[in-house]
Amino acid sequence: MPMPKKKFDKKFDKKNDKKKFGTGRKKSCRFCQDKELRIDYKDGRLLLGFVTERGRLVPRRITGNCAFHQREVTLAVKRARILAYIPFTATQVRHANF
Repeated sequence: MPMPKKKFDKKFDKKNDKKKFGTGRKKSCRFCQDKELRIDYKDGRLLLGFVTERGRLVPRRITGNCAFHQREVTLAVKRARILAYIPFTATQVRHANF
């Protein structure tokens, strides 16, 4: 004999349990807004804003760049690293062998 179905209780619904995090702001590409701002592999100060302290590239969802300019930034960072305009890692981490 099949078990009777349990009644659905709204207060335990997981969809209603999500917390609201606020509206937030729409991130827009700074290169699309300011047409005079150019991505250049020789501009190390600009490119360091798109690299973490560990040397990893910051993703689009955090920087707010559009896909086109994120690809341009990625190529510029890679070129700047190879030509030593910016370091591969910002800090040298040494591990003690105890």
